Order: sequence, then C-alpha cells, then structure tokens
Amino acid sequence: QVQLVESGGGLVQAGGSLRLSCAASGRTFSSYATGWFRQAPGKEREFVALISWSGGSTYYADSVKGRFTISRDHAKNTVYLQMNSLKPEDTAVYYCARMDDGDPPADFGSWGQGTQVTVFS
Repeated sequence: QVQLVESGGGLVQAGGSLRLSCAASGRTFSSYATGWFRQAPGKEREFVALISWSGGSTYYADSVKGRFTISRDHAKNTVYLQMNSLKPEDTAVYYCARMDDGDPPADFGSWGQGTQVTVFS
C-alpha cells in the first residue's frame, strides 16, 4: 500500500510561483505514472498534469499548459508540480495520485490528502 503526502501549498499573489511535492512511501512508486488533480470549492475535481513512470512523457490540462511543469525524482520517490504565473482561478486543493500502471491509460488507485493553493489578485 503506497502512501502519498503532498506539501508546498500556500498563499501566493497572482503571477507568483509555488512548487508542490508529492512524497511517496514504498519502493515501487517509481514504476507507476503519477498525476496531479485539483478541486476548487463547488467544482468537480479536474485533471492537471501526469508524468509517466520514466518521466519521459508528460501530459497537461490546457488550462495549465505552458505555466505548470510536472517532474519526478526517482531517488527521492517524489513527484513535483512547478506552478508559475499563477492565477486566481488556480486556487484549489491539489491532490497527487498514483496510476495503477506505468503509462496511461489506467485508473488512479492511490491518492494523497491534498494541499491547499490560494492565489490572490
């Protein structure tokens, strides 16, 4: 059973940057694709970004393309989400999730508890 712990959220002014981290327990984490999702108040959870097990393939929602970058460090069992040029509409709870395979498509079987990101103008 893998455990995912997000960190790095906070309060930031529009145009600023944050880097989220998703630290995983379990040595098999690096064998799986991992994604970031977010959920704003009153809205459904939405996909943000995904990285394959190797890090060689990345996928982004159109709303964050060019501003967010997903990456992973196998040695640290951690996946990152670098968020630049933040906008108030990026405000949400951000969750990381481990896919049940190394590459999409597959279900997300493990989720973190989330970290709050608030962007003010």
